[in-house]
Amino acid sequence: MQQWVVEIAFETRRGVKIQEESFYLPTRNDVRLAVQKMGGYVLNIRPHERTPLERILARSSWWQVQLLRGIQFRSFATSPGVALWKMIEAETNPRRQNILAPAREALSRGLGIIDALKALRIFDHSTLSILSASERSNKLFEGIPHAIQSITQKRANNRAIMGTMAWLGFDVITIVQSLFWGKGMVLGFFQENKPTNPEELERFNRVVGNLELTWDVLIYFAFAMGGFMAWAVVSYILNRGKSDWPTARIVRKIPLIGGYLRDLGFSDSMSAAARMLKGHVPISDALEESANATSVPEVAQYWDNAREMLSLGINLGTALDKPPLTKAERLELATLSDLDQVATIMTAIAEMRTQSSKTKHKLIVWLAFVLTGVYLALAFGSAIYALTVMNMSMDSMMGGLLDGAI
Repeated sequence: MQQWVVEIAFETRRGVKIQEESFYLPTRNDVRLAVQKMGGYVLNIRPHERTPLERILARSSWWQVQLLRGIQFRSFATSPGVALWKMIEAETNPRRQNILAPAREALSRGLGIIDALKALRIFDHSTLSILSASERSNKLFEGIPHAIQSITQKRANNRAIMGTMAWLGFDVITIVQSLFWGKGMVLGFFQENKPTNPEELERFNRVVGNLELTWDVLIYFAFAMGGFMAWAVVSYILNRGKSDWPTARIVRKIPLIGGYLRDLGFSDSMSAAARMLKGHVPISDALEESANATSVPEVAQYWDNAREMLSLGINLGTALDKPPLTKAERLELATLSDLDQVATIMTAIAEMRTQSSKTKHKLIVWLAFVLTGVYLALAFGSAIYALTVMNMSMDSMMGGLLDGAI
């Protein structure tokens, strides 16, 4: 499904009237058919796009929490879908109206609240999975606080990581600036005061060459890492809410970070599956929804494979008993006997994965400290190394002055 902005011409008694309408439909042909039913003629069709500022505002955790709280507050007296519609109708800010336009179009065409929230493309898969699982169990009102808690917890984790990276980045940038701006001056001084003794000159050239190579490697490595991190952050902000994109695939290949994301994916999808099973959602539908609850392809493939095996008549325990689950998790699932037990075990696995993700989160932070310490040690070590070269230059210069005095 996609939102389209269409320029339509209508024939009236006063002549041709041109106006813009928005449609939430799968393809351009569907839009043309809808316009024909309205008695108009299509002049132009373009996908609905937000400005960069609107994308950043829409995908901020603050905006997401405010939207969910508004739905929860208005759901006391009406259904969540009607509550969202009333929020959209009451919005007067043009920028927020543009952000909420896809949801309004989805609701006006009779789609449910989950489809409307998906149309906004502002929530990540874990949040949508919590809301979708609660809605499938007819308990969306109870699921909204869990979704808000998930958003705030991830915001706290992101702030901890960003704060650590910012502090470490400040240290690295300070050292890199010193190397970058001081390299030419220091090496220029060395070249102007070379030793005159052939043996010392050979050793001097070797030391200066190694020093220059070390500084170049440190500087270019810092610039490359800084560029990659900036690219990853910007890509994450602009693509938040999407299922997959190139930067995410690259990041998932980093060993520790890939395991961290996989743990989060299993934690979110297992929680969603358990909540749906407790709400007596059919097991096949619960597995399908769990596959859509994560943006990690490996985790989504696990649920798809389990659903396919279940459709072939294989029992649920065997269908779920496969990698990438750990050996302990697979042993738990292999002993299943009823759906109530499945929900309990899935909840336990979700809690274990949550704890594992927190452990990996701490390891990532400490590893960042260690690697930054190694970088700073190399930078300071090369500076101390430069002092030995400076001593060689000073000895040569003083020797020349003494020879001239004699």
